[in-house]
Amino acid sequence: MKIIYLPIAIASLCISSAAFAQVPSTGGSNPNAQQNPGAASANRNPNLDNIPRQGAVGEYVGGNVSFPGGALPWDPILINVVCNGKTTYTSATDPKGNWVIAPIKKGDPAANREANSKAAAEYIGCNVQAALPGFSSNTLTITDHNVTAEPNLGTLALKKDESATGVAVSATTAAASKEAVKSYEKARSEWLENKPEKAEKDLQKAVQADPQFAEAWYQLGKMQEVTKSPDAANSFQKAIAADPKFLPPYDHIVPIVAKSEKWQEVADATNHELELNPAGSPRIFYYNALANMKLNKPDLAETSATKGLAMDPNHTEPNIEQLLAVILANRQDYPGALQHLRNSLTYMPPGPNADLVKKQIAQLETIVPQSK
Repeated sequence: MKIIYLPIAIASLCISSAAFAQVPSTGGSNPNAQQNPGAASANRNPNLDNIPRQGAVGEYVGGNVSFPGGALPWDPILINVVCNGKTTYTSATDPKGNWVIAPIKKGDPAANREANSKAAAEYIGCNVQAALPGFSSNTLTITDHNVTAEPNLGTLALKKDESATGVAVSATTAAASKEAVKSYEKARSEWLENKPEKAEKDLQKAVQADPQFAEAWYQLGKMQEVTKSPDAANSFQKAIAADPKFLPPYDHIVPIVAKSEKWQEVADATNHELELNPAGSPRIFYYNALANMKLNKPDLAETSATKGLAMDPNHTEPNIEQLLAVILANRQDYPGALQHLRNSLTYMPPGPNADLVKKQIAQLETIVPQSK
């Protein structure tokens, strides 16, 4: 009975308590991140200009991102540190386009899920790139000089990738009416000033002035999502209908569908997004893996979970590794499941989930005693 019970117990952790949770912003664990996605990285990391004065040379390096046309997207832009071909650290831009690679300080809420963050000196020789669907980025390399004298690496310049299918910036923005754009830009200013109620009203004006304004629908959906409004799903659907190649709304629609346990719809939606953006994201690979596991397609589930885990060194989607343990346990690969559960405890915050994982590890250790 233990062997049958174990996968069910692990699955109950990943699915009932975690899989249907509110999807976090890419900006981090800051509670305001969905209102102002750049706030998390801005609050968590020091201002780049202050690094030398803080006496932190060797710990922090950073730079900025430039964007075609000047105005940055509302959402943070992902920054990847790649060492020997493997993504080993991720950061994100603040609303001004600045980014910092820095160790997480003890006591920071992000520390629980970013246990592997290191001082910049440990990334000497690694490359840094911006990642935004529909755009390409130049590469900067962290050198000895950066960690001993000049922590500012410079600018990561994004350029439009004409061959891309899916995009993070909708073409409808450039085509939007002047009235709609005026309300949209006013909403962004209010959003940056942490005035979400005013921003939401102006986004409503923007979509009324131009119902095909995909980015305005998307940002409106995010505002509604924060307040748990049932209108959020409709706004995300409106954004997708206005521009099917615009990727960000899919990341918010998929969890909503998953809450209804419509697993084939989840699989179809995530497969569609992966067609638009084969590089994927930890969130989309997680939900794709979850849906395929529920649809009894373990090979596809394991592939997606493995890809999601590999591209998420900071564990921004912390349930991926637990889900992979479920998949392996269902295959009766108990040593593999045990390894992933043990690893998940290194970044899982204390609480009921961590306590349950400890019990599952104890169960597995009776089956795989040599792994103790």
